[in-house]
Formats: sequence, structure tokens, C-alpha cells
Amino acid sequence: MKVYWRHIPQANNSFAALAAACEVHGYDLEATDGPRPDVTVYSLNSINERLYRDEIAEADCITIVGGPHASACYREVAEYADYVVVGEGEYTLPALLSAIEEGRDPPPGIATAAGYTPARHTVLLDGYPPFSRIKGFVEITRGCPFSCGYCQTPRLFGRCMRHRSIDEIVRYASRYRDIRFVTPNAFAYGSDGVHLRLDRVERLLRSLDGRIYFGTFPGEVRPECISRRSVELVLDTCANTRLHFGAQSGSDRVLRHLHRGHTVEDVVRAFDLCREHGLVPVVDFILGLPFESDDDQRATLDLVKMVTRGGKAHIHYFMPLPGTPLQNARPRPLLPETKKVLGKLALDGRITGSWMDHEIRFFRRTSHL
Repeated sequence: MKVYWRHIPQANNSFAALAAACEVHGYDLEATDGPRPDVTVYSLNSINERLYRDEIAEADCITIVGGPHASACYREVAEYADYVVVGEGEYTLPALLSAIEEGRDPPPGIATAAGYTPARHTVLLDGYPPFSRIKGFVEITRGCPFSCGYCQTPRLFGRCMRHRSIDEIVRYASRYRDIRFVTPNAFAYGSDGVHLRLDRVERLLRSLDGRIYFGTFPGEVRPECISRRSVELVLDTCANTRLHFGAQSGSDRVLRHLHRGHTVEDVVRAFDLCREHGLVPVVDFILGLPFESDDDQRATLDLVKMVTRGGKAHIHYFMPLPGTPLQNARPRPLLPETKKVLGKLALDGRITGSWMDHEIRFFRRTSHL
């Protein structure tokens, strides 16, 4: 049975991980620019899903769809796809391929038009390689204990953090000269995500051989995790000159509504520590949140202006994502003064991102990457 992976640039790391998992079970995923028999696999998010919906529905082959959008909206996706992988795919996708090949019913974790049985397993990261012949970033941690209202991560991977062992990380990182990681919070490695274990972070970093980029895309950090010790670890062991973290808002009221788990003061402290130690802070913000007042938006704009005096800001316009607590919320319009200030900062090269069109932000690479 031939199995193909629909090439979608935003899913390259998923391709690397799932191709490696399928390879363990004897299935070779070959990249393709369109559906091909016998089976074509897709990984979709909530921005690009509409671009592939008709292609999948009209495909003259068996179609399997996974990814964050499919996991959150599996009933809708099952209306046009043959099978939907809900949640993690390392175990479920090869099990589904085996069931298809042998004419059996799909395993738990797969949705179809006939129904859905939840998966009964959780993936242990050491049980599957992060990549094999298709190279990708090394995923060191999965899951997040926080429950930010806009974020799909804890709904997709759970709130319990799972970590790849140092030996396995070193094994795969050795294939790179420049080493980058996938993680929801790099400084939380080896911990429960709330009570940090920087001793384990240090052990990991000192075990690696190469140019290490830690706390940068695609493995940023949280502001309250930036301390003198964590910054000094980066300076002592890593090559990056930036730290990337999320502020999201300049209003403590909004941060509480989001369940972010940190304060504006934590953001300012993290910014100051980066500057004090010569690291450029790259800070994420979300504007247009549904419960944001005019004063809240102005407070966020003030924080953006402060950040851009000594670092970089990356601006997002709120997008309600399916499967999150804010999935049914509506973005709030930006104030005219907000648009004016952001436009000037963008022209000066001090901010990146898009606060007008989600697809511009998603499909165009920007300098923070």
C-alpha cells in the first residue's frame, strides 16, 4: 500500500515526526503536491484548512487528515475526509494504516463519518524518534500546564508536560550544526512547567555539541521563567543573542481573563533582565482580544512601545481558534491610534507580524523567524 504525505509548508515538522513514526512500523510516507492513491495524509491548521477542503473531498484515494484543526473539529472534517486523526499521531497513524491495509475497523483516536472513539494512550516522546530521513526540529517537550484562552496546545497535547530524555535529545541533535528545539516553554524542560528545574535544563545544554539556540523560535519561553540564572545559562551555553517570550497584553486584567499565569510586571522584569545581559528581547503581543477595553488596548500599546525601544515586538491580531475557550469570541476592532502607532513602528522596522490579515501573518515568513 502506497502512502503519501500532502506537502504543506506549515506542517513540515509534523511530516518529519510522523514519517519517522510510520517508518518504525514499515510505512514509507512520500511527499506529494496533490492527492495520490492509495492513501494521502494531510495535516491542517485553522488558517489553511479551507484551502485543502475541496481537494480532500474530491480526492480519488483514501484521505487521512490530522493536525490542530482536524483534532478540534473532527466531526466537520470527517464529513469530507475518510479518516480523521484526533490528537497525537505517532501511534494512531501507523495503527490506522495497518487497519486500512488489513480491512479492519479503525483504532481508537480515529474519527469517521460513522463516529469517534477517543484514544486510550498518551505518546511517550522517547518511544518515537523526532525525525529520521526527513529532518525536523528536535521536540524536547510536549504539553502545557497553563490554559491560555486562545491556545490549542493544552487541548491537543494535554496539560501534563512530557519530556524527551537527554540521551535521546543528544542523539538527534548531533545531526545538526545549529540546534533548535520544539517546546512550549524551553526553560520548563524536565519540570512540571510551573516549578522549574533549571538544573535539568543546564544538564541538557551542557550535554550538547554544536551551536545551540534555546528560547528562540520554535521553542520560546514564558516571561516569569526568565531569571538571572536562566539568562546566564543561555549566555554560557548557547549561540542565540535573543530570547523570545510572550507578553500578550499590557493589562493585568486581560492577562487574568486569558488565564496566562503571569503579570505585566513579570514581562517588564524579563525585558529588563534580557537588556541587562545583552540579549535582545523578542516579545509577542495579541491585540483585539474580545474582552479588551480601550484602556486595556492602550496599555498594551504602551508596553509595545517600551519593548521596541530596546527589543523587538511581534504583533498578532486575535483569531478565535476551534477547541479553545475563546473559540466563539469575536475579535475587537483596533483603535485608530493603535493602527497609527503600529504602522509607524512597522515602517521603522521595530515590529513584525500582522494585525490586519491572519493569512498574511501565517504564510509570510518574518524576521523574528
